[in-house]
Amino acid sequence: MHGGFLQDLAVVMIVAGLVTVLCRQLRQPVVLGYIAAGVLIGPFTKIPFFVRDRHTVQIMAELGVILLMFSLGLHFSLRKLASVGMAAIVAATLEILLMLLIGYAVGRLFGWNRMDSLFLGAILSISSTTIITKALSDMGLVKERFAELVFGILVVEDILAIALIALLSGVAVTGSLAPGEVMHTFGRLGLFLTAVLVAGLLAVPPLLRYLNRFRSNEMMLIASLGLCFGVSLLALNMGYSVALGAFLVGAIVAEAREHGKVESLVEPVRDMFSAMFFVAVGMMIDPHLMVKYWLPITVITAAVVLGKVLTCAFGAFAAGNDLRTSVRVGMGLAQIGEFSFIIATMGRSTDPPVTSDFLYPIAVTVSAITTLLTPYLIRASDPVADGIVRLAPRGVAAYIEVYSRWMSHHGSASRGDTGNAKKLLRRWTLQIALNGTLAAAVLVAGSTVARRTGNNDPFVDSLPAWTGRAKTVIWLAEMVLVLPLLVVSYQKLRAFARVMAELLVPRAEAGDHTGIIRGLVSKTIMVTGVALIFMSVMVMSIPVLPPWPVLLALLGVMGVLMALMWRHLEDVYDRAQGALTETLTRPAEAPAPKAKPPLPGLLRDAAMETVVVCAGSGAAGKLIRELALRTQTGASIVGIGRAGESIISPGPDEELQPGDSVMIIGTRAHLRAARPLFVGRRAEDKIEPPPSQAA
Repeated sequence: MHGGFLQDLAVVMIVAGLVTVLCRQLRQPVVLGYIAAGVLIGPFTKIPFFVRDRHTVQIMAELGVILLMFSLGLHFSLRKLASVGMAAIVAATLEILLMLLIGYAVGRLFGWNRMDSLFLGAILSISSTTIITKALSDMGLVKERFAELVFGILVVEDILAIALIALLSGVAVTGSLAPGEVMHTFGRLGLFLTAVLVAGLLAVPPLLRYLNRFRSNEMMLIASLGLCFGVSLLALNMGYSVALGAFLVGAIVAEAREHGKVESLVEPVRDMFSAMFFVAVGMMIDPHLMVKYWLPITVITAAVVLGKVLTCAFGAFAAGNDLRTSVRVGMGLAQIGEFSFIIATMGRSTDPPVTSDFLYPIAVTVSAITTLLTPYLIRASDPVADGIVRLAPRGVAAYIEVYSRWMSHHGSASRGDTGNAKKLLRRWTLQIALNGTLAAAVLVAGSTVARRTGNNDPFVDSLPAWTGRAKTVIWLAEMVLVLPLLVVSYQKLRAFARVMAELLVPRAEAGDHTGIIRGLVSKTIMVTGVALIFMSVMVMSIPVLPPWPVLLALLGVMGVLMALMWRHLEDVYDRAQGALTETLTRPAEAPAPKAKPPLPGLLRDAAMETVVVCAGSGAAGKLIRELALRTQTGASIVGIGRAGESIISPGPDEELQPGDSVMIIGTRAHLRAARPLFVGRRAEDKIEPPPSQAA
């Protein structure tokens, strides 16, 4: 064996073992000790026993990533999706959207480019499953109610993180935020996930059952690792991260009955290579850069703690948990970890790199600080919850108490017959989703225009640079188109919240307090929905967002305009919806009947008269074809008088308007049957048939 490699391996493992003992004595997360060990033996400290061959250590660290993600997948069961609950979904979605915006805003505030800011937002959006699980386990809180909710949120985060990593993989390769490439990336990701999951669920559980018959731990371990590295290689060849493949196959193995045995066999190997991974992470930290960027590190750390505590706690509270549980959830998730390291590494692994050198050590340093704070934040959650209740205004404290008590004890009671209400809820949900899809299409189209169009317009070029020029103009155009959709979505959301409040708060249980409690529930649902809509629009607008001072000013102006033009925006949407509905519900045109020669009896009995189309009649606003006058009554329209003009033998697509003088022909029985369609008003100039024909 090469002596240099053996020396490096010995140094890494000895120092990692020492810091493990030290962290255990100090009751600190061992991950933090591994990172500190990496800083100690890294190339930037210049001590005599530092690691010499960083490349070999990095290769072993990549194995650690694969095994770590495989182990996380083993903890993730596809069946857990059914039991995650609305609280986890709402909290995780709010957290990721807000942290993406906060990270991007902080990066732009410090003058970083868009790619650094975008990757920073992604780095801050995902909490650490490994760190949280380890901290809760060490503190003996795994079976607590808030811990179950934390694990549910982590399940949702893991799903969204995999999609985010797949998206950023394409961004890292192309170095751009092209919407077309984003859609292509998600399309390929969907196909890849579907194929791997279906094939894996069909093949892997039977394979593990077969191998388990031999009662050989060695066979089971080697086969499991073979599956892990094989699917990781497949993901790499498809252009995705090895972490994605490892996580997927771990989730597939988790559905097999033998997953517990696989987990126990893989755990020692995972611990060794995971230690290598976190040590390698620490080796990439340059203490000089930490000193140089102390201000961004401080601001980002505060943003992580405050942002995650607020979003996760609010999501848990809105879904019906009491304040103490919600605060413990938020403070338990206030850190970043392994997914953040993977995302930060992606930005540096391309040629050329798409992120700057300072971003990785900043991310790792923030992770180390938040990891150190995690146990203390969890311990401080109860005093913080008590402080909120004690310091909050009386109305806010009463709202928190009533809402959490009702949702905790009465929210799941029997509701009786709610069929019609549920139909309305499904309808409004579909309409909100449709409006969101249309808004997303507008935002994607605007980003495409921004990418392909430069500042070559005289008006745009004349704007000062601080305005954002072309991006600001495009963003304003997007918002003008999206505003009617947002206004109507707000209306649907308001109706949705009211009906949900009635379902959750039946009068038979709430008694005299029904109105108050329903109002609290409705307002909470409204605030949550508006926050999700607003943050979704802002995240999708990132490629064309104006500078922040300009953005804040424009948001204020748009708020005033929405208040003044609310009814007009509703009318715009209603007209568009009406036109679409009319197009979709218009009956198919019947084939025109073959012309037949008029019968002598018809000619002998024919009469003509003129009727006036009245507003609100059955004929007003209809095409002649839609009126089907001849089919219904036997009469026919032969002329129209309108505003002093005459239309002879009008076609089937001529529209009848109120006030039109319509000449109809037929027998007298036909004319009597036709008059009610025009509200039966006979004009004075009735035309009688010629005497020769009447005879």
